[in-house]
Amino acid sequence: MKDLARLRTLIKEPVELVLNQQIQMELVSSSKYLAMAGWCDRNGYDYSAGFFYKQSEEERKHAMKIFHYLCDQGGTAYTPEVPAVPQEFDTLRSVFENVLDQEIAVTDSINRVIGVCRREGDYATEELMKWYVKEQVEEEYIARRCLELIDQIPADQIYYLDKKLASVTYDQNPFENE
Repeated sequence: MKDLARLRTLIKEPVELVLNQQIQMELVSSSKYLAMAGWCDRNGYDYSAGFFYKQSEEERKHAMKIFHYLCDQGGTAYTPEVPAVPQEFDTLRSVFENVLDQEIAVTDSINRVIGVCRREGDYATEELMKWYVKEQVEEEYIARRCLELIDQIPADQIYYLDKKLASVTYDQNPFENE
């Protein structure tokens, strides 16, 4: 029989709690992006819809990465409730305002996780979360850049931005070489 002392969790309770909160945050983001994709589809922004469908899936992967990590470290990962999210937006600009607000909230949440990791001396989890910090810099930049472009593009040419979003990939920023 295995030594039960060796099966103990490697995650301290405060870290487990904030990681479960982060899982929920990532899944709420996924749900919001899915709602934005639907709105874009209904309103003729086909490329933006594709961008938001990809973003929704990416956020789900972020949640699953933390979920698996928690399980692998002997912690308990909970399947969170995801509250209803808005389905309607006034304009494409309001969609991206919501994106930026959500990404800032995610960044704040990730920073909170790292703060707890440091307080608890959990260097392994802090190392995991560094990947999320880098990811958030890119996510916020893209949202801000889209808002800047929306403000610069005449209303009758807003589909330029829509088309530009078709080139977004997880490893390349479409606005890097502008």
